[in-house]
Amino acid sequence: MTTTLITGANKGLGHETARRLIAAGHTVYLGARSVERGTAAAAELGARFVQLDVTDDASVTAAVATVEAGGGLDVLVNNAGVEVRSPEGDIIGATELTADVMREVFETNVFGLVRVTHAFLPLLQRSAAPVVVNVSSGLASLARAGAGYPGVAYPASKATVNMLTVQFAKAFPGMRINAVEPGYTATDLNRHEGRQTVAQGAEIIVRTAQLGPDGPTGGYFDAAGPLPW
Repeated sequence: MTTTLITGANKGLGHETARRLIAAGHTVYLGARSVERGTAAAAELGARFVQLDVTDDASVTAAVATVEAGGGLDVLVNNAGVEVRSPEGDIIGATELTADVMREVFETNVFGLVRVTHAFLPLLQRSAAPVVVNVSSGLASLARAGAGYPGVAYPASKATVNMLTVQFAKAFPGMRINAVEPGYTATDLNRHEGRQTVAQGAEIIVRTAQLGPDGPTGGYFDAAGPLPW
């Protein structure tokens, strides 16, 4: 039985990923900041709820203890992420960008990912086939930068996620560690402006979460294949 933890999984892509992996036979820990919303989502899906705020050391430490007591971990899906907009709902471009905006985005998207990954490494290292999926974005691609989306903080945070993915994969060759781009999916993060459904967006996350020991590692993929860095 494969045991999987998904952060930020009470709604959106995380919720759909949990549903699909449960259907595939995984035991899924549904991580969420809100006990009320997370418990309800887990009950709906048949998942195990674990309170998990990726920005809080104590919350992450407690989550590790819960998952360890439940038997360990094989797959970690770092899905939790934020995008900060102006009070009017506008994307914050270079002119309006402040250090506070960068700090808020990086606290979840980068530092939260590092905090969770570091904390769960001992459990993953005990698995026979450990997998880490970092949910990135097509906006992280430096090769494609400059087209379309005018924001700075979110793409910068996801470009950092890509670098972290490469370095973690290099450091832990026995794990399958990859970054994935779900595509422009309609979720709360983008005010449901995305063109894809969560079912479409979750496809690459679910696929990468089920990689075997002979699968790729240190890569950056969308549903169609490898992406340019």
